[in-house]
Amino acid sequence: MFKLIIGNKNYSSWSLRPWLVLRMLDEPFTEHSIPLYLPDSKARLRAVSPSGKVPLLIDGQLAVWDSLAILEYLAECFPGARLWPVEREARALARAVCAEMHAGFAALREHCPMDLVHEDKSLPELPAVRADVERVIAIWEGLRARFLDDGPFLFGHFSIADAMYAPVVTRFKTYGVALPPAAAAYAEHILALAPMREWYAAARAEVAAGMVAPG
Repeated sequence: MFKLIIGNKNYSSWSLRPWLVLRMLDEPFTEHSIPLYLPDSKARLRAVSPSGKVPLLIDGQLAVWDSLAILEYLAECFPGARLWPVEREARALARAVCAEMHAGFAALREHCPMDLVHEDKSLPELPAVRADVERVIAIWEGLRARFLDDGPFLFGHFSIADAMYAPVVTRFKTYGVALPPAAAAYAEHILALAPMREWYAAARAEVAAGMVAPG
């Protein structure tokens, strides 16, 4: 059985990605959380993770760190789940938008950290943040226009791309980003997924228990 080590559900966007895929696969796994932002957090993370970060997937003797690497591994473990689109051109697009999410959007990450519970925030009026938001919207709108007839996800069927962009869906909700129709419908669909509702409920419980980030 897989073991997934994650951080706080309210804040850890990278942890959400593999967790969501495992829940959408309906595969059994054990979950272990290491709260972030505590005095001993770094030491606890270094004790279990080669990178000193979360998430970490453990499969027998294998430990896989980095969200995208974990998702690639799960795609190979479960080829029938079509975590990458089957069609070659769609698969190339999916890998491109995932790589862009993995390496880019620095302003959005810095100025709009994931915070599921506190939804009364405003989007910072910074050109770099606005550019990141507009780029994400363009990706969502373009993919939904192309794959609308195949289903409600970015590529029709649930894929790694949806897991990679799920934390951005939560950010747009938290910071009150107005979305055009196709992007709004996509965001609403992601937020309505049973695993996402479960993750939100756990995040609220964490905050109620005092597991909050500094400042």
